[in-house]
Amino acid sequence: MIADKKIFLLGSGLLVGFAVVFCIMFMPIFGAGQNALNYFDNLFNSISKGSAYYIPDLVQKNEAYQGREVAVTIDAGSAHQAERTAMLLWKAGAAAEVDGTAIALKGDLGGILAATLEDADLLFHNRTEDLQTKYSFDGRGALYSWWNALKGMDKELKKQKQFENAKFVSTVQAKAVEVAFNFNGIEPQNIADKVGIVIFALAFYVIYTLWFGFSIMYLFEGWGMELDH
Repeated sequence: MIADKKIFLLGSGLLVGFAVVFCIMFMPIFGAGQNALNYFDNLFNSISKGSAYYIPDLVQKNEAYQGREVAVTIDAGSAHQAERTAMLLWKAGAAAEVDGTAIALKGDLGGILAATLEDADLLFHNRTEDLQTKYSFDGRGALYSWWNALKGMDKELKKQKQFENAKFVSTVQAKAVEVAFNFNGIEPQNIADKVGIVIFALAFYVIYTLWFGFSIMYLFEGWGMELDH
């Protein structure tokens, strides 16, 4: 039996309103035929990508590594991957000899990383067709080959106690190659250009959560159910 009809109706009205808004959020009426969840997911991914563009800074830092000769043997994981990785290294001006899954490479560390950053920049800006033209295979595949090569180089340089070189190789792998690969296909946006919609989204999330909480609270209070301390 309802103890307080007014409070119960208030809770019911809030819950119905919550459900209506919830249904609207799943309609394809936001952006280019997206629902609200997809729209805001893409928006925040775009803003994240816009704030994760580290490549120009890494290009500048890489100048200190120009002329540093390295010689390591890395395991590409498969013969197919070894051939692809060797092609990247050859185009970067390094010597690379393939033996099964192993690649014995020798060359200018700065030159190798400059080529890596150049390719990462192309993929970051969604220019996969340029990479495909350059290497005759998928652009994302090229970045994966760079990621695999840098992973092996990092491991081997540490074994040679070249810790400074290894650290920068790892940094390029994480902040350039991985970022470009993970954000491929997303258009970067500056948060300053979308500050209004971002504030609205965060405020709506808080209000919508409270909306549901109060509707349930008022329903239970209307039924006469209360918490005692």
